[in-house]
Amino acid sequence: MKAAGAKRALLLSVGGAFHSPLMEPARVELQTAIAFTPIVDPRCPIYQNVDARPHTDPARIKANLIQQLTAPVRWTQTMQNMLAAGANKVVEVGPGNVLQGLFKKVSRELETVAG
Repeated sequence: MKAAGAKRALLLSVGGAFHSPLMEPARVELQTAIAFTPIVDPRCPIYQNVDARPHTDPARIKANLIQQLTAPVRWTQTMQNMLAAGANKVVEVGPGNVLQGLFKKVSRELETVAG
């Protein structure tokens, strides 16, 4: 990537080829599971990394979840769009605090907490 002009390139220690075309076989199984999972209208917009935009339509949310398994993550764009929409606090849900550090790289003004 550096030869192609990237300022920085890091090898990531990951458990799978998530968010890449190599996940296509798993996407088929995920699509079936999501089809049978009820998703109701959310109380607030759901920002999805596949397109970095907010969504409230359950059908679109489901379609994006399926696509997200094989699509690149648009993390910075997602955070920038949330900030532009007025977000001032994010809560990381789950183990660890990796995402809190990534939030801070986009904006030091954004309050981050673990959920």
